[in-house]
Amino acid sequence: MATIPSTAGDRPGDRPGGRPGGRSADEQRALLRTARDVADDLAADALVREQAGRPPTDERTRLREAGLLAALTPPSPGRGTDWRTGCAVIREVAAADSSVGDVLARHYVHTWSGRFYGSPHQAATLEEASVREQWLWTGAVRAPAPAENGDEGADLTLRPRNTGYILDGHRAVDTAAAVADQIVLDAVCAVTGDVLVVRISPRARGVSVEAAHERLGQRVAGAGEVVLDRVTVSPGQVLGRRPHDEESTAPFTALAEPALRLALCHVVLGIVEGALTEARDLSRGGRAHRLPGEDPDLLMTYGELASAAHTAIAVVDRATEAMAQALDAGTHLDAEEPAGVAALVATAETVVSRAALHITTRVLELADAPGLDRFWRNARVLTAHRPVAHRLRSIGEHYLNGSHRAVAAAFH
Repeated sequence: MATIPSTAGDRPGDRPGGRPGGRSADEQRALLRTARDVADDLAADALVREQAGRPPTDERTRLREAGLLAALTPPSPGRGTDWRTGCAVIREVAAADSSVGDVLARHYVHTWSGRFYGSPHQAATLEEASVREQWLWTGAVRAPAPAENGDEGADLTLRPRNTGYILDGHRAVDTAAAVADQIVLDAVCAVTGDVLVVRISPRARGVSVEAAHERLGQRVAGAGEVVLDRVTVSPGQVLGRRPHDEESTAPFTALAEPALRLALCHVVLGIVEGALTEARDLSRGGRAHRLPGEDPDLLMTYGELASAAHTAIAVVDRATEAMAQALDAGTHLDAEEPAGVAALVATAETVVSRAALHITTRVLELADAPGLDRFWRNARVLTAHRPVAHRLRSIGEHYLNGSHRAVAAAFH
């Protein structure tokens, strides 16, 4: 499926100072082969499933049976996948079906929640259970606000009881809202004001999901609003505290939001790759507006689009390497490093968003085929929520002043 080189390197995910583990080079290659097989399977009926727009129940089964849900967890001895390889798997699947790539990206990042918010023991226990049970994760944890702004109004509230809490409220979840096994959310304790990160099951008593119907794109991702009515949260379901503001955020916890944004950059790269591949195949088959082969205008157009794609890939790859090194550092992460990583991620998001919207629009001019518009629609949904001008101002402030606040604001 893929026509542009993948991001994965040949190294396992262990570095001095980080938690040892990850896959050998042979295991990485085997995992990427599995991802390509899954991608080929998904590509065969991608258009039909996109038009149906049903929740990703069948897609969850495909990912589980292929072992991708168990594989895409944080690296530890004997299990998990390093960040570079995980992102390569996400991009491979997204090139075939960006909705499923979106599901897989959010799953992978949310499996890191125990490390971002909890204790090492709690993280290890959760990750072992996730691999054993092949859980599918999703979630919607808000980024800490800039210190002077304070937290947003609480839409989820926890009320303490004798053991644990009662959770009430509602939250929009972008993928697998009804079919996930674990949903990670942040909620405000009504007594202490602490922001706690918790995990719940969509099948727990008091949980209901209102599906997001008639979405512009990402129709198979399973977005919806999770409504919680007196949901019991046990102490074991509390992962830890999410800081109120970015000034009080621990260095490793500060990676949570940019890690999610970067994983989604790989989904958008998958859209770019899928759109170019499909348009190229149509052009070669003579179903395009222009004649294939020696048409200089057509060659120039594909050259321009391929160059734009490679530029976006280079920027995303740089951010991916920086994030991988930061995650490998673990608790040894330098306090200044997250701001630099976040600036690279914000830059990657800006570049890849522009490239994706440009490329997916231009391919519609090159070929006329049912379903080709889905690439633009999917790219639009994934890029619409982060205004480019807002990110650019934040990146510029970090570049000029080294401002941590500016980088955090780029993701808020």
